Amino acid sequence: MRVLRLGPPGAGKGTQAQIIAAKVGVPAISTGDIFRANVSGQTELGQKAKAYMDAGDLVPDEITVAMVKDRLSERDAKAGFLLDGFPRTIAQAEQLRSSLAELGQELRGVIELVVDEDELVRRLSGRRMLVDGEMVQRDDDRPETVRHRLEVYREQTAPLSDFYESEGLLSRIDAIGEVEEVTARALHALGVDDPGQPSTD
Repeated sequence: MRVLRLGPPGAGKGTQAQIIAAKVGVPAISTGDIFRANVSGQTELGQKAKAYMDAGDLVPDEITVAMVKDRLSERDAKAGFLLDGFPRTIAQAEQLRSSLAELGQELRGVIELVVDEDELVRRLSGRRMLVDGEMVQRDDDRPETVRHRLEVYREQTAPLSDFYESEGLLSRIDAIGEVEEVTARALHALGVDDPGQPSTD
């Protein structure tokens, strides 16, 4: 099972990625984890990425894709993976497809979490953190900032939805409801309704 997770900020991608990956027995792989591992491990790719990050520049796609390819070639990902946070653009999606082909692999499905924008703003702007004993709102969780983040997502990442739909890989999942309900919908879309039960085939 080689699956991607798509969805806007606040849709619950990280939570669902961990749960679904555990249920189907594949690693949940996030680009954040990949970056941290390469930078802290001072790999060649990590050092290149850090140079861009330290300069305040975006890390070029070729470095990001190379990191992802290295991670997907590791032993625990041979039987499958759930990739979260990548790709973010059509160009990255095309490079990912090429990288997987070089590994003799291909995507089996793409799950997109769908949530109404007003609900996303409510979720994200309702978050608080403890600072000096007081619960405060982060600047990037203010309603106007959240709406801007969602606008950026629509412009840059949402086109991936149409890209993967045209490839016949996309399943859109209603991500409103209890965590367990959303998980069940995603598993059903993947054809894994109850991975804890033995197969009757």
